Amino acid sequence: MMNQLSSAARAAGWRLLFDGQAVGAWRVYKSQEAPQGWHVVNGLLTKNGSVEDLISRDEFGDFELALDWKLSPGGNAGIFYRGTEEYDHIYWSAPEYQLLDDARHPDGQSRLTSAGAAYALYPSPAGIVKPADEWNSTRILVKGAHVEHWLNGTKLLEYELWSPDWQAKVTASKFNDFPNYGRAKRGHIGIQGDHDGTLTLRNIRIREL
Repeated sequence: MMNQLSSAARAAGWRLLFDGQAVGAWRVYKSQEAPQGWHVVNGLLTKNGSVEDLISRDEFGDFELALDWKLSPGGNAGIFYRGTEEYDHIYWSAPEYQLLDDARHPDGQSRLTSAGAAYALYPSPAGIVKPADEWNSTRILVKGAHVEHWLNGTKLLEYELWSPDWQAKVTASKFNDFPNYGRAKRGHIGIQGDHDGTLTLRNIRIREL
């Protein structure tokens, strides 16, 4: 069943961040307001066009996050983790799991910015993401410095926050302008809304580790 947890999942510590009816677990970035431009339709959380980014009202340190998503053709979005509100945009503090229609969006020409990548830092393999308008299943594991990105049951990448390799990649990227990028050990989950196109989500669930 959509947007529901089994008793076993609940016993394992999972909880829903979206119950298919309301967006009470989320708010606007740098505001306590409820999100505008995001709609619940037939149990799905969706947005059309460019809207404000969502962040979870709660903060998380070590966790496993799972959700299903699909994009319209040419779509681009992202999931942020351990985000803070110290900067104008969440992506200046939070690492990003890229959501993308690889086949139709220009970012799909580089594996560093394709679906499942740790945006601009660690590439994802090709051929795992499903086409536009089809459901994908994402899983993100964050425990201490260790991060894993999964897509449709396949582990795409893993990396160690704050390691020499990670620091070198940050230094070579646009994120070098933001000293606290990726430094928080606890923060918000974010969902990027400020790109064109339609993003639809379901089964958003998390468990703290």
